[in-house]
Amino acid sequence: MTSLQKTFCPLLFKTHIQTFFRQRSAILLTLFFTASTAQASHSSLAKNAGISHKSMNAIIKKVVKHESTSGSYTTKNKNSGAYGRYQIMPKTAKAYAKKLNIPYSQWKKAGNQDKIFEAIMRDNILSLKRNKIKISAFSLYGTHQQGASGFKAIIKNKKLSKRLEKNLRQNLPKKYKHISKANLKKTWMKYWRKKMS
Repeated sequence: MTSLQKTFCPLLFKTHIQTFFRQRSAILLTLFFTASTAQASHSSLAKNAGISHKSMNAIIKKVVKHESTSGSYTTKNKNSGAYGRYQIMPKTAKAYAKKLNIPYSQWKKAGNQDKIFEAIMRDNILSLKRNKIKISAFSLYGTHQQGASGFKAIIKNKKLSKRLEKNLRQNLPKKYKHISKANLKKTWMKYWRKKMS
Protein backbone atom coordinates (compact mmCIF):
# COMPACT_ATOMS: atom_id res chain seq x y z
CA MET A 1 0.00 0.00 0.00
CA THR A 2 1.39 3.39 -0.98
CA SER A 3 1.60 6.35 1.40
CA LEU A 4 -1.15 8.02 -0.67
CA GLN A 5 -3.44 4.99 -0.19
CA LYS A 6 -2.68 4.92 3.55
CA THR A 7 -3.74 8.57 3.82
CA PHE A 8 -6.73 8.24 1.50
CA CYS A 9 -8.35 5.11 3.03
CA PRO A 10 -9.01 6.60 6.51
CA LEU A 11 -10.40 9.75 4.88
CA LEU A 12 -12.67 7.69 2.63
CA PHE A 13 -13.80 5.63 5.61
CA LYS A 14 -14.53 8.77 7.61
CA THR A 15 -16.54 10.23 4.69
CA HIS A 16 -18.59 7.03 4.43
CA ILE A 17 -19.29 7.05 8.17
CA GLN A 18 -20.40 10.71 8.08
CA THR A 19 -22.66 10.06 5.09
CA PHE A 20 -24.14 7.00 6.82
CA PHE A 21 -25.04 8.94 9.98
CA ARG A 22 -26.40 11.92 8.01
CA GLN A 23 -28.74 9.59 6.10
CA ARG A 24 -29.89 7.83 9.28
CA SER A 25 -30.46 11.17 11.00
CA ALA A 26 -32.58 12.36 8.08
CA ILE A 27 -34.68 9.18 8.22
CA LEU A 28 -35.18 9.49 11.98
CA LEU A 29 -36.19 13.15 11.66
CA THR A 30 -38.70 12.28 8.94
CA LEU A 31 -40.20 9.53 11.10
CA PHE A 32 -40.33 11.89 14.09
CA PHE A 33 -42.15 14.64 12.20
CA THR A 34 -44.52 12.14 10.54
CA ALA A 35 -45.38 10.66 13.95
CA SER A 36 -45.81 14.14 15.45
CA THR A 37 -48.15 15.18 12.61
CA ALA A 38 -50.16 11.97 12.99
CA GLN A 39 -50.44 12.48 16.75
CA ALA A 40 -51.66 16.05 16.21
CA SER A 41 -54.25 14.82 13.71
CA HIS A 42 -55.43 12.12 16.11
CA SER A 43 -55.82 14.79 18.77
CA SER A 44 -57.99 16.81 16.37
CA LEU A 45 -60.09 13.73 15.58
CA ALA A 46 -60.52 12.99 19.30
CA LYS A 47 -61.73 16.55 19.90
CA ASN A 48 -64.22 16.33 17.01
CA ALA A 49 -65.48 12.99 18.27
CA GLY A 50 -65.75 14.17 21.87
CA ILE A 51 -63.54 11.39 23.19
CA SER A 52 -60.09 11.32 24.78
CA HIS A 53 -56.91 11.32 22.73
CA LYS A 54 -56.01 7.99 24.35
CA SER A 55 -59.32 6.46 23.27
CA MET A 56 -58.91 7.72 19.70
CA ASN A 57 -55.41 6.24 19.48
CA ALA A 58 -56.76 2.91 20.75
CA ILE A 59 -59.54 2.97 18.14
CA ILE A 60 -57.10 3.70 15.31
CA LYS A 61 -54.85 0.85 16.46
CA LYS A 62 -57.84 -1.50 16.33
CA VAL A 63 -58.83 -0.26 12.87
CA VAL A 64 -55.28 -0.89 11.59
CA LYS A 65 -55.19 -4.33 13.25
CA HIS A 66 -58.39 -5.43 11.54
CA GLU A 67 -57.65 -3.80 8.19
CA SER A 68 -54.00 -4.62 7.43
CA THR A 69 -53.03 -6.78 10.47
CA SER A 70 -49.33 -5.90 10.22
CA GLY A 71 -49.92 -2.18 9.71
CA SER A 72 -47.99 -2.31 6.45
CA TYR A 73 -48.49 0.55 3.99
CA THR A 74 -48.16 -1.89 1.08
CA THR A 75 -50.81 -4.45 2.06
CA LYS A 76 -53.09 -5.25 -0.87
CA ASN A 77 -56.42 -7.08 -0.85
CA LYS A 78 -56.51 -9.05 -4.10
CA ASN A 79 -60.27 -9.57 -3.88
CA SER A 80 -61.46 -6.01 -3.22
CA GLY A 81 -58.51 -3.97 -4.48
CA ALA A 82 -58.23 -2.16 -1.14
CA TYR A 83 -54.70 -1.01 -0.43
CA GLY A 84 -52.39 0.02 2.37
CA ARG A 85 -52.34 0.38 6.13
CA TYR A 86 -56.02 1.36 6.30
CA GLN A 87 -57.22 -0.72 3.31
CA ILE A 88 -58.56 2.24 1.35
CA MET A 89 -60.44 1.50 -1.86
CA PRO A 90 -58.96 3.09 -5.01
CA LYS A 91 -62.23 4.93 -5.76
CA THR A 92 -62.26 6.42 -2.26
CA ALA A 93 -58.55 7.27 -2.51
CA LYS A 94 -59.17 9.09 -5.79
CA ALA A 95 -61.96 11.22 -4.30
CA TYR A 96 -59.99 12.13 -1.18
CA ALA A 97 -56.74 12.72 -3.07
CA LYS A 98 -58.59 15.31 -5.15
CA LYS A 99 -60.13 16.84 -2.03
CA LEU A 100 -56.72 17.08 -0.32
CA ASN A 101 -54.80 18.22 -3.43
CA ILE A 102 -52.73 15.04 -3.48
CA PRO A 103 -51.75 13.77 -6.95
CA TYR A 104 -53.61 10.48 -7.39
CA SER A 105 -50.40 8.82 -8.58
CA GLN A 106 -48.91 9.54 -5.12
CA TRP A 107 -51.77 8.53 -2.85
CA LYS A 108 -50.10 5.25 -1.88
CA LYS A 109 -47.17 7.03 -0.20
CA ALA A 110 -47.29 6.39 3.56
CA GLY A 111 -47.79 10.04 4.56
CA ASN A 112 -50.55 10.49 1.98
CA GLN A 113 -52.34 7.35 3.19
CA ASP A 114 -52.29 8.84 6.70
CA LYS A 115 -53.76 12.14 5.43
CA ILE A 116 -56.51 10.39 3.46
CA PHE A 117 -57.40 8.17 6.42
CA GLU A 118 -57.59 11.19 8.75
CA ALA A 119 -59.92 12.95 6.29
CA ILE A 120 -62.12 9.84 5.99
CA MET A 121 -62.30 9.58 9.78
CA ARG A 122 -63.26 13.26 10.08
CA ASP A 123 -66.09 12.80 7.60
CA ASN A 124 -67.24 9.62 9.34
CA ILE A 125 -67.34 11.41 12.69
CA LEU A 126 -69.47 14.18 11.16
CA SER A 127 -71.81 11.58 9.65
CA LEU A 128 -72.23 9.78 12.98
CA LYS A 129 -72.96 13.06 14.77
CA ARG A 130 -75.41 14.16 12.08
CA ASN A 131 -77.29 10.86 12.34
CA LYS A 132 -77.19 10.88 16.16
CA ILE A 133 -75.24 7.62 16.29
CA LYS A 134 -72.98 7.16 19.32
CA ILE A 135 -69.29 7.53 18.50
CA SER A 136 -67.38 4.44 19.59
CA ALA A 137 -64.77 2.02 18.32
CA PHE A 138 -67.57 -0.01 16.75
CA SER A 139 -69.28 2.89 14.98
CA LEU A 140 -66.03 4.44 13.73
CA TYR A 141 -64.81 1.12 12.41
CA GLY A 142 -68.24 0.31 10.99
CA THR A 143 -68.29 3.53 8.96
CA HIS A 144 -64.74 2.87 7.77
CA GLN A 145 -65.58 -0.68 6.74
CA GLN A 146 -69.04 -0.13 5.19
CA GLY A 147 -68.93 3.57 4.38
CA ALA A 148 -70.95 6.25 6.19
CA SER A 149 -74.16 5.62 4.21
CA GLY A 150 -73.81 1.83 4.49
CA PHE A 151 -73.31 1.97 8.26
CA LYS A 152 -76.27 4.33 8.63
CA ALA A 153 -78.47 1.87 6.70
CA ILE A 154 -77.38 -0.95 9.02
CA ILE A 155 -77.94 0.97 12.26
CA LYS A 156 -81.22 2.55 11.16
CA ASN A 157 -82.45 -0.88 10.04
CA LYS A 158 -82.97 0.12 6.41
CA LYS A 159 -83.53 -2.41 3.65
CA LEU A 160 -80.23 -3.92 2.54
CA SER A 161 -79.13 -3.23 -1.02
CA LYS A 162 -77.51 -6.15 -2.86
CA ARG A 163 -74.16 -4.40 -2.63
CA LEU A 164 -74.42 -3.81 1.11
CA GLU A 165 -75.57 -7.38 1.71
CA LYS A 166 -72.53 -8.62 -0.22
CA ASN A 167 -70.22 -6.33 1.78
CA LEU A 168 -71.61 -7.55 5.10
CA ARG A 169 -71.12 -11.18 4.12
CA GLN A 170 -67.57 -10.47 2.96
CA ASN A 171 -66.76 -8.92 6.33
CA LEU A 172 -67.87 -11.88 8.40
CA PRO A 173 -66.05 -15.18 9.06
CA LYS A 174 -66.82 -18.11 6.74
CA LYS A 175 -69.17 -19.73 9.24
CA TYR A 176 -71.54 -16.76 8.82
CA LYS A 177 -71.31 -16.43 5.03
CA HIS A 178 -74.61 -18.20 4.33
CA ILE A 179 -76.65 -16.75 7.17
CA SER A 180 -80.15 -15.65 6.18
CA LYS A 181 -80.62 -12.09 4.98
CA ALA A 182 -83.08 -11.49 7.82
CA ASN A 183 -80.37 -12.18 10.42
CA LEU A 184 -77.42 -10.69 8.54
CA LYS A 185 -77.42 -7.17 10.00
CA LYS A 186 -77.90 -8.41 13.54
CA THR A 187 -75.11 -10.98 13.16
CA TRP A 188 -72.73 -8.43 11.62
CA MET A 189 -73.37 -5.91 14.41
CA LYS A 190 -72.96 -8.49 17.17
CA TYR A 191 -69.73 -9.82 15.66
CA TRP A 192 -68.07 -6.43 15.12
CA ARG A 193 -69.26 -4.92 18.41
CA LYS A 194 -67.51 -7.76 20.18
CA LYS A 195 -64.38 -7.44 18.00
CA MET A 196 -64.10 -3.71 18.61
CA SER A 197 -64.92 -3.79 22.34
